[in-house]
Amino acid sequence: MTGSTGGGATVIALDVGGAYITAGVTAEGGSLRSTERRPTRIDRGPEAVLDTVLDCAADLAERFGPAAAGLTVPGIVDERTGMAEFAADLGWCRLPVRQRLAERLGIPVALGHDVRSGGMAEARAGAGRGIHYFLYLTVGSGIRATVMLDGQALTGTGGGDGELGHIVVRPGGEPCECGGRGCLEAYASAAGIGLRYAKATGENGVTARLVQERAAGGDQVAAEIWGEAVDTLADALSIAAGLLDPERVVIGGEPTLVGDRYFVPLRAAVAERLCYRPAPAIVPAELGDDAGCRGAAMLAQDLLSREVLP
Repeated sequence: MTGSTGGGATVIALDVGGAYITAGVTAEGGSLRSTERRPTRIDRGPEAVLDTVLDCAADLAERFGPAAAGLTVPGIVDERTGMAEFAADLGWCRLPVRQRLAERLGIPVALGHDVRSGGMAEARAGAGRGIHYFLYLTVGSGIRATVMLDGQALTGTGGGDGELGHIVVRPGGEPCECGGRGCLEAYASAAGIGLRYAKATGENGVTARLVQERAAGGDQVAAEIWGEAVDTLADALSIAAGLLDPERVVIGGEPTLVGDRYFVPLRAAVAERLCYRPAPAIVPAELGDDAGCRGAAMLAQDLLSREVLP
């Protein structure tokens, strides 16, 4: 490495999700440009998904000539070894994804967990700027969280931390994909909200945002499902606040797109539960769907910065 710093060199970034791969390249100064989405197509099997990731990265590398690449994936991730230990959304198990990508591209590669990397991006460039200690969570097909301390995610011993969605909030309640019953995800995730509405009405394909709109328009079924989504998330956040005492809670994901109709009742419900102490500030994430990709770019830039010769 000669002359470039991590912040000034061009890097490519890929955030791999169950539905899409969000990819981008850094511009001068480290901001993302040329972001694009490609379908993950998990129906084709885990090896085909990996091939798609490798092909996407190779295409970006050929077009932009990066000095490094950053990759974020869901599930249980060991950043130290570069191993995707288990990613149910992708069908990956014990996959040396960092090694495979580095071999394909011939450049250094950084691997990270999607939510932890998104939290890092929010800490540096989003709703967590200047906040010493906060909880970051995403509400999508699942609900996952990470604790951010001075811009870095705190990780558990096995890389499987942050599964807030599998806190049991209604014992013996709705079945969850994890095999349990009554998990937060079954009630408060975007997928859970849609599935519960479909189960109650027989109408499939209704998004969490549309459920809220129908609730506001007088649909009693939608109002009940939306209200329980807010209540169960408030239950989980009050538990997290009592255990972790964060200064702020930053939330991103589909349900948050309705703005105050989500955050105002959620804040009130958490404050009611935390009657013995002040509730943390609960705010929307600022980076939206780009948080994971921006975090991947930051991982790559940090990797280069560590490799630069003094």
